[in-house]
Amino acid sequence: MKWIKYRIKTITEAEDILISNLYDIGLEGAQIEDKVPLTALEKEQMFVDILPDIENDDDVAYISCFVDEDECEDRDALLQSIKDVIEETREYTEVGEGTVEVSETEDVDWINNWKQFFKQFYIDDLLVIPSWEEVKPEDKDKKILHIDPGTAFGTGMHETTQLCIRALKKYLTPETVMLDVGTGSGILSIVSLMYGAKYALGTDLDPCAIDACHENAEANGIDPNSFKVMIGNVIDDKKVQDEVGYEKYDIVVANILADVLKPLTPVITGMLKPGGVYIMSGIINTKEEEVKAFTEVAGLKIVNIDHLGEWVGVTAVKDK
Repeated sequence: MKWIKYRIKTITEAEDILISNLYDIGLEGAQIEDKVPLTALEKEQMFVDILPDIENDDDVAYISCFVDEDECEDRDALLQSIKDVIEETREYTEVGEGTVEVSETEDVDWINNWKQFFKQFYIDDLLVIPSWEEVKPEDKDKKILHIDPGTAFGTGMHETTQLCIRALKKYLTPETVMLDVGTGSGILSIVSLMYGAKYALGTDLDPCAIDACHENAEANGIDPNSFKVMIGNVIDDKKVQDEVGYEKYDIVVANILADVLKPLTPVITGMLKPGGVYIMSGIINTKEEEVKAFTEVAGLKIVNIDHLGEWVGVTAVKDK
């Protein structure tokens, strides 16, 4: 399917009013491109693991509207209507340059355009590389995580994932049996197995996690017998809890929002072996004290707290 793309150059302050006015002429959806930094709350609510690097905000914004080529009777007339909307809006508020660029695009462009933002990067000694990039000759001997975000869950670029990986590396042994709650694309389980863990069980609520984990595990040469993924809610589903098991995990890792960690933590206490390690992140810094409090209430001893940007990682241990 081909689409006609009308891309308006404006300013960030005019985004909402222009989109509202474009809606009045029948353009019901819009894509916004700007450099406005995400707030801490927006990052916390995104549930994604990859956040592209964004340049400093320059107040320039682009609004793109897409129209099915087969349903557009007169593209020139629509262009003129868009220009009229811009000029009418300019009469009572600043809209910036207000120019319109017209082009054609296809669905495949939408699927692949985002890849330009996600490049290979290091987490200490670990090279994380997406499937569409090749390993450089000088990196051949390094420990490499091949990952393809696809439609699910991210690549490890997010600070919370990095906090978890660094904490995991401190405690992994060849005998480690670990539980990865909210496994997503399986990054934390796969990395743990790469660094020598014996077995990993991942749980998630999204059925897409199964295929994503299996594909990423295969891409990294993970023995399928060492990594299992199951769908279900560990927090309140007794059947899932029974299948996961009790007092059998050396490490439990959960990279989930603080509001989910709160009801999860008392459940995890029963799944850890005595002396087991509980690694948490997904915690925005404003939630740090709350997480510390409910972790201690659950009977766990906090042994380490790490910070990276606005995010916090908490490591706790169950008494032996």
